[in-house]
Amino acid sequence: MPADDVPADGAGAPGPGLPEVVDRETWEAARAELLLEEKAHTRAGDALAAKRRRMPMLEVDGDAEVVGADGPVPFRSLFEGRDELLVYQHMWWDGAPHQGQCEGCTMTAWHLHDATYLRAAGVSFAILTTGAWEEVAPFVAFMGYTEPWFSVRETAPPIGGDMGYLQCYVREGDRVFLTYAITGRGTEISDPTLALLDLTAFGRREAWQDMPAGRIAERDACWFWRTDVDGNPTWGPTGRPAAQWTRPGATAQTTLGRTGMHH
Repeated sequence: MPADDVPADGAGAPGPGLPEVVDRETWEAARAELLLEEKAHTRAGDALAAKRRRMPMLEVDGDAEVVGADGPVPFRSLFEGRDELLVYQHMWWDGAPHQGQCEGCTMTAWHLHDATYLRAAGVSFAILTTGAWEEVAPFVAFMGYTEPWFSVRETAPPIGGDMGYLQCYVREGDRVFLTYAITGRGTEISDPTLALLDLTAFGRREAWQDMPAGRIAERDACWFWRTDVDGNPTWGPTGRPAAQWTRPGATAQTTLGRTGMHH
């Protein structure tokens, strides 16, 4: 039977909750109709980006001390001689072992494993965290991160302070300015897994999503960010942020070890 044909007797009909089966002409018409909305969404995003480029700036202390692999350095040095800097501010659980660290921030940092193309475009990149450097350094080594990390535990906001943000800075000589910051779902731009799931028939399988009748999505938000050693989603003490199971020496655990303050 030709691939474009649909059985008249309903043979091969999809299971409950899946979209209806149509012929190729009908499918392409539906795709073209949706594409018009997608293009409008893209243009609306372009317009928002233009507004971001026109936002006022906030001057920050370029001499503010941050601590990295080479010890204390001024925040200005993170630009590495470039005019722009993008940072992600990674939350931290004081005193927690690797498996107890922030699963959402782990997801973001894992997607930002290599900033080669940012640097090629003239934008330096770093990850900041309020964790003490003596705790952060072994975590970075365990995760295999090669992008620079810095502790901003003793650094005033907006460089330090609340975490979970993407921030953009620009430098003019020795002066440093904050141009943009976003948190919450605004950081999803750095997590392409989420955008890719949004392309699929079942999306993120989370209860908040608008789903067609009969299509079940009852999971809590972020349900797959932690898994156990067998790959089963769990937010219990036997789970780790999913990316950690790829790391040498990652073993099953029985505790998250979250006994300190979450920053």
